[in-house]
Amino acid sequence: MKNSTPEDQSRLEQLRELIAYHQHKYHAEDAPEISDEAYDALLHELIDLEERVEGKKSRVSQAVGAAGSEAFSKVRHTVPQWSFDNVFTHEELTEWANRLERVLDKADANSTELTFVAEQKFDGLKLVLEYHQGKLYRAATRGDGEVGEDVTHTARTIESLPLTLLQPVDLICVGEVWLSKKNFAKLNQERANDEEPLFANPRNAAAGSLRQLDPEIARRRGLSLYVYDIDAFSPLETKCQVPQTQTEELALLKKLGLPVNEYNRLCQNVTELQAYYEHWGKKRETLPYGIDGVVIKLNEVRLQKLAGYTAKSPRFGIAYKFPAVETTTVVKAIELQVGRTGVVTPVAHLRPVLVDGSTVARATLHNEDQIKRLDVRVGDTVILRKAGDVIPEVVSVLLPLRPEGSKAYRFPKRVALCGGAGEIMRVPGTAAYRCVSMQSDFLRRQRLYYFVSKTALNIDGIGPKIIDALLDEKLIKTADDLVTLKKEDFLKLPGFKEKSSQNAVAAIDQVRQVSFARLLVGLSIDQVGEETARLLVKYFKTPTDLLTADAAALEAIHGIGEVVARAVLDWQNNKEEQALFKRLLSHLEVSSEPTAVRGGKLTGQSFVFTGTLADLARSEAEEMVRQAGGSVVSSVSRKTSYVVVGEDPGSKADQAEKLGVPVLDKTAFLALIAS
Repeated sequence: MKNSTPEDQSRLEQLRELIAYHQHKYHAEDAPEISDEAYDALLHELIDLEERVEGKKSRVSQAVGAAGSEAFSKVRHTVPQWSFDNVFTHEELTEWANRLERVLDKADANSTELTFVAEQKFDGLKLVLEYHQGKLYRAATRGDGEVGEDVTHTARTIESLPLTLLQPVDLICVGEVWLSKKNFAKLNQERANDEEPLFANPRNAAAGSLRQLDPEIARRRGLSLYVYDIDAFSPLETKCQVPQTQTEELALLKKLGLPVNEYNRLCQNVTELQAYYEHWGKKRETLPYGIDGVVIKLNEVRLQKLAGYTAKSPRFGIAYKFPAVETTTVVKAIELQVGRTGVVTPVAHLRPVLVDGSTVARATLHNEDQIKRLDVRVGDTVILRKAGDVIPEVVSVLLPLRPEGSKAYRFPKRVALCGGAGEIMRVPGTAAYRCVSMQSDFLRRQRLYYFVSKTALNIDGIGPKIIDALLDEKLIKTADDLVTLKKEDFLKLPGFKEKSSQNAVAAIDQVRQVSFARLLVGLSIDQVGEETARLLVKYFKTPTDLLTADAAALEAIHGIGEVVARAVLDWQNNKEEQALFKRLLSHLEVSSEPTAVRGGKLTGQSFVFTGTLADLARSEAEEMVRQAGGSVVSSVSRKTSYVVVGEDPGSKADQAEKLGVPVLDKTAFLALIAS
């Protein structure tokens, strides 16, 4: 044996046995139990161990395994653009269909048997098209769902996009811009020849092409389009009928001369949906374009409207994704993480592993019920899933690799970061735990960090370090103390002079006029994020309206369910929270209208983010750039202004170095934002 331990030998033998089992399931029975990606990860570990322990490969390891924009004008969408929630399994699909049926039964006792339309989920870029009297008026990206980018000049170069419809109607429709696999390969070959960075995938290439300032570049790349939905339609003087079903929408779009994918199917039940999903899961590689799942919608428009929306997604549709990128790793520890709202989340600390292009060392375990369902323990080998920006999660435990003597995880009754005695309690109606007392130094700091952040009140130049200094000097205890600070208070802090103190007070003065939604977000109310805050303010225009809302009024809002309503009611009844709210209202001028985005100092500059920024969420960092007038892009080019690099960066950091693009760490990035 080479440089090895008895544990290595034991692990090697367990891996051989497990891999041989999965080889048989895959090749002999055609019934794989784990993903190709998870199998490949196990095989890779076995090969490494064999080399280290025995210096040679075995029959098992040699067996064949499974193969593995900036500078555009903004457009406020006439109809908000939503994104579908995802499911990944037949069980989750069935649960969605059952849940939808219950919602419709409650809303409409006369609803008929549900039918669905299944369509391919294209791996491209969403495009919103507006036609006035049959003429193309504007094309815009999805953006944040409310505001997108005007890309009409490049959209016009898409050969399959008609500039004039076959009927002079008013229409807002939605489609997907995509780049064929053939054109993608050709484009990357050209970029390689020109020593330019390659696009990571066809979707990024399509997005980059559509966001070109020069439409000729987009024309040369050969973009394509499929249109699949109608947001608004007026037949005007034509004889066109307003569609009553999704199938009629697709037929109308085709009749008007728009490109519609032919592979849609009307399904009567979940069994037929599953058959459609499995069919394209097997055949997707034969398609000239990329798909990453199927999209399922209720067929009847009337029922779609009855089903309504959550804060983020339509209830009447779902994206049934093909298996996400998966790998295997080992759980080194399980700890409880406390969020600013007091919610306690179990987190698995993992042996670092590369998955979906980034190194992952932590994964969410969601809640106590999930830990029990998985029976995940310290020392277990687990299958880890990460797809795109989704938080990595533990999917299952490989029990044959469980070490002897492992013990089931027991959820503690106390967590040190909570207030009081550190007690935690289960939130009624959920699987989540939260702190009984929010009065701890840790939670106070976390809530204040968020209160001043870009997502909440956006107090320019005041961040966690300054909050810590103010707390340490006992100049503030709560958020209302912060908005009453004077220049003399800041002069007491280390490093603060006359000018910097004046700037800090000026920044606070700028937020005295604040939107009601931003204030709600800044209060760190449980279950109330940005989307939910906007919904609440839409229906309850003033603080008084919200404070007098009862459960029935809250639950009547699409997107505000029983859990969110209970959280808002708990906040209403919390004396300390209401006292703080009242004090803030006495110092701030609250408006139901959103406040204008301030800044502009980064206008014309583009940023790429790679790696994990400690104590700073990617979405928050990106919002900082946008608030200052800059833009966030997904790939590095010579035109990129900065690449912000965190822990475990990907290839984008190397690309920046090769192209001479300035690289910033988190400290330098925050300094640039604050400068």
